[in-house]
Amino acid sequence: MRKIKDVLRLKYEAKLSCRQIATSLKLSIGVISKYINASEVAGLSWPLSAEMDDTLLAARLFPASTSAREHVMPDCTHIHQELKRKGVTLLLLWEEYQASCAGQAYKYAQFCVHYRQYSSRLKLSMRQTHKAGEKLFVDYSGDGVPIVDPLTGEIRLAQIFVAVLGASGYTFAEATLTQRLPDWIGSHVRAFDFFGCVPEIVVPDNLKSAVTKPCRYEPDLNATYADMAGHYGVVIIPARPYKPRDKAMVELGVLLVQRWITARLRRHTFFSLHELNRLIAELLQGLNNRPFQKNKTQTRRSQFDSLDRPAMKPLSAQPYEYASFLKARVNIDYHVEVDQHYYSVPFQLART
Repeated sequence: MRKIKDVLRLKYEAKLSCRQIATSLKLSIGVISKYINASEVAGLSWPLSAEMDDTLLAARLFPASTSAREHVMPDCTHIHQELKRKGVTLLLLWEEYQASCAGQAYKYAQFCVHYRQYSSRLKLSMRQTHKAGEKLFVDYSGDGVPIVDPLTGEIRLAQIFVAVLGASGYTFAEATLTQRLPDWIGSHVRAFDFFGCVPEIVVPDNLKSAVTKPCRYEPDLNATYADMAGHYGVVIIPARPYKPRDKAMVELGVLLVQRWITARLRRHTFFSLHELNRLIAELLQGLNNRPFQKNKTQTRRSQFDSLDRPAMKPLSAQPYEYASFLKARVNIDYHVEVDQHYYSVPFQLART
């Protein structure tokens, strides 16, 4: 409440100073001075007439601020999406908003207030701001899909690999027989081919195929995984151990894949990995082209085309060829053993 009447009463009836009035009403001295100066400019005298209520008094003292001037409300959803782009700031978006509203725009401070009120109503958690084309989150779904061997009847659980881009939520998924290193690397290669471009950073979990020594600050990457990252020019930054919120996007992506894809396959019997991946690819198109619940005009695919794809790096002309790395000791006969094969090296390296 403005407490304008109380200010005027204490000034003209009680004869208090501005500082004393400010202390009494818990207002700043600047506000007190503003009310008193406005009353002098408006030619008001104390006591006020009985018809002068708070609304009429405010309109009399501050006609410009209470006139029927309409402001154009900023589109906070659009602002939230644009902030994901590299180099985009609230100040830049306010300048664009101000230029488009022709004198009906809020000032920058009020513009920020409206956006912060909007963002505060979003889900409360460790909210991460994902820049366009910056991060790709990868993980395996916890639920496997059974594959039946048509000859022996043996049932194997296929593993579902999931990769989600941070800014758009655009999702890739496929089934592999294991989570071992060759399948892990192969899924990355096919994911990059699916996107047609590569991000700056890949964020995996701490599974053995990715990280040989988990650490909060300096994890040791698997040599093949690091070699693949160098081939595509990406950086591998594993999530911290036991910190699932570091990769919340892929956790959500895994949940969507379980609900949108694997749950729909529960009554199917698969006899080959190819058959399973063919149906996953069909359902994946529906997931990526499905409108968002809170923004029916946008999909993961449209967000990818407008946000992530322009900011991502071009895909390497040649796909990565799988390579394994091994530390071997040189025997006294200056040979090293690899998969029960012996290879000669310079004799000076013996016993090293």
